[in-house]
Amino acid sequence: MSSILPFTPPVVKRLLGWKKTPVSSGGAGGGIGGVGEQNGGGQEEKWCEKAVKSLVKKLKKTGQLDELEKAISTQNSNTKCITIPRSLDGRLQVSHRKGLPHVIYCRLWRWPDLHSHHELRAIDTCQYAFNLKKDEVCVNPYHYQRVETPVLPPVLVPRHTEILTELPPLDDFTNSIPENTNFPAGIEPPNNYIPDTPPPGYMSEDGETSDQQMNQSMESGSPAEMSPSTLSPVTGMDLQPVTYSEPAFWCSIAYYELNQRVGENFHASQPSLTVDGFTDPSNSERFCLGLLSNVNRNATVEMTRRHIGRGVRLYYIGGEVFAECLSDSAIFVQSPNCNQRYGWHPATVCKIPPGCNLKIFNNQEFAALLAQSVNQGFEAVYQLTRMCTIRMSFVKGWGAEYRCVQLSSTSTPLTNLDLY
Repeated sequence: MSSILPFTPPVVKRLLGWKKTPVSSGGAGGGIGGVGEQNGGGQEEKWCEKAVKSLVKKLKKTGQLDELEKAISTQNSNTKCITIPRSLDGRLQVSHRKGLPHVIYCRLWRWPDLHSHHELRAIDTCQYAFNLKKDEVCVNPYHYQRVETPVLPPVLVPRHTEILTELPPLDDFTNSIPENTNFPAGIEPPNNYIPDTPPPGYMSEDGETSDQQMNQSMESGSPAEMSPSTLSPVTGMDLQPVTYSEPAFWCSIAYYELNQRVGENFHASQPSLTVDGFTDPSNSERFCLGLLSNVNRNATVEMTRRHIGRGVRLYYIGGEVFAECLSDSAIFVQSPNCNQRYGWHPATVCKIPPGCNLKIFNNQEFAALLAQSVNQGFEAVYQLTRMCTIRMSFVKGWGAEYRCVQLSSTSTPLTNLDLY
């Protein structure tokens, strides 16, 4: 390690010797855990050393240092929990960077390409897992597992055009999908359909929510309760299985001011990306709105743009899409997939406060809808494309509870997120 500073303790050298290095630098940048490669190899090595020194100092006080070495050297999950005190916001600061501690050390010693805590799940025997929200948090990298993307079953498509009469008509299904998903058409949902506040446990700073609280907010019989495996195969029809395939880009982002699109679409290829208001050049993991010019931009829009700040981070992990508000101001999201999950009106706009995050799309839920509607013909399937468009507004909200009922009349900068 050419970057190791003088007088580095032997135990720190040994622990750094187990550090995993990314296969390539292309997919390692922008890590939320703060172990990204974007600051250059030398600076990165120094930061990793500081992160290890910080952990060693804490573990020496509690006598857990030997257990850490044992866990890393043997790569054994049957080791004890290795804990450090949990901070008020759950994050750990090393030098000028902040990140969730279990993400930092899992990325350091196991998965260099780790982007977010959404990619991790604690093993059952871990007593101090991060999601348990105890006063101590386990940073044993072998007490966490990488969340794998579920494999979606193929869709059985009829080779002929017969329409099944026993399935619900298309009109019944499309009633649950907003007719105004395509920007810039406005929305005007009834007041009684939009909840004053999100259901309990709806979003949190660390992304962990209670399944029981979530289920209490759902309406019975919602499409989210279906799964492709529960749909009985149709007999007497010639069916052809069509498998899912991941495209090169998982989403496309279009930026609007009022009803005018500004700049070119951004195509996301990385599992984590940030949309912010700064003026840095955009790259595969960052879409900067500050450089975009608009001759028709008015003073109100200009003032609002100044409050975008760090913006929003989007994750595509394990077949799910999450939105995390990094800005000092809230962001507002209209996701038909999310609204259907909780039995809300499809045009409901959700507020995500700073530091909070929300699951805005789920592949398995969408696959269930697709499997249900495929036998109804092309039109029914095509209607589902509306479920893949998500509207997101910075700083200011819109809808029945706001002065701006129509999205095209609000002065806030906004984005359209089209999922592929």
